[in-house]
Amino acid sequence: MTSGSGLSPARLQRMHDVLAAHVERGELTGMVTLIARHGEVHADAIGTVTPDGALPGPDTIFRIASMSKPVAAVAAMILVEECRLRLDDPVDGLLPELADRQVLRRLDAPLDETVPAQRPITVRDLLTFTSGQGMVFAAPGTVPIADALLDPPLGQGPPAPDRTVAPDEWMARLGKLPLAHQPGTAWLYNTSADILGVLIARAAGQPLEVFLAERIFGPLGMTDTGFSVPAASISRLATSRANDDDGRIVVYDEAAGGQWSHPPAFPSLAGGLVSTVSDYYRFADMLRADGRHGGGRLLSRMSVELMTSDQLTDAQKAAGGLGSDFFDHQGWGFCMSVATRRTGPQSAGSYGWDGGLGTCWRNDPAEDMTMVLLTQQMWSSSAGPSLVSDFW
Repeated sequence: MTSGSGLSPARLQRMHDVLAAHVERGELTGMVTLIARHGEVHADAIGTVTPDGALPGPDTIFRIASMSKPVAAVAAMILVEECRLRLDDPVDGLLPELADRQVLRRLDAPLDETVPAQRPITVRDLLTFTSGQGMVFAAPGTVPIADALLDPPLGQGPPAPDRTVAPDEWMARLGKLPLAHQPGTAWLYNTSADILGVLIARAAGQPLEVFLAERIFGPLGMTDTGFSVPAASISRLATSRANDDDGRIVVYDEAAGGQWSHPPAFPSLAGGLVSTVSDYYRFADMLRADGRHGGGRLLSRMSVELMTSDQLTDAQKAAGGLGSDFFDHQGWGFCMSVATRRTGPQSAGSYGWDGGLGTCWRNDPAEDMTMVLLTQQMWSSSAGPSLVSDFW
């Protein structure tokens, strides 16, 4: 027998049992899940999330890593709707560090072997990750631009807030590097979201964390979402874990005294936010409702449709991706993936993104459904663990 949402209690129990088996096998210590359909919310908690055995719950705080990126898109579109940013305007006026770019002659060229950029970087380029700058996955010492972007202060590896520098210094360092590709020609991961964070703060005339709190987190009631966790709430922050070279689970980041226990020098919208399953559901539900929340509206329906539809050309996809088959069944909207065809449970048109520290989210408009999985077990590859595919 199903509920009014169409969610089957027997199948929800099956999902719990399958996910719990991952914990029982020692693959991770715990998680929270949330599925919402037709307004009915089903949440579940499995295992533990701290060394002293604390149980997870709706108010457990997780480092959401790259699930921060969709927040960057919403923040930028708020400013676009107010005409403080324009999608196809160059960013040079607010980000002079990115004016008059030089571009590598080839991806593995020395950093001084460049040609002039054929055009400026635009706001749209940043939102679609086609700015020409981004993570290049290569063996250390083989591609100079890849090594340069892994310089700790630029923060283009796994999230590590304590190793960053303030936004103006960050932009100055980034501005000394050439682009990997001509603007608008190729999709490259991650860096554009961090540039967007600086652009949003400068366009708004406010620190990024203040703008997000006033324009997104406050209106949506996301009381536990931000770039750090206050001391009064640190006991609710899950311990972040990873696997060592022998496959054993080790601590990546403690809660008390850890990297998210104090404000970072650089507030990263590529991967720096913390949140709870309750908070992130409010954000996801606003997008599911085409920008509405409560009795108000955060974004227009047209902005949400633009953000959550595939914005890439075939040529842009062919030049980038996280693996050779990355764009086989998905495209890219604004700071999030969009399913272009059904290859599994998710409908074509589903959108969302994952976080490499162990989180994922999708909205499926065809099913009127939101799905969130939060753990603190770092992924070992961009494909994600079998836990994630089992959840979907």
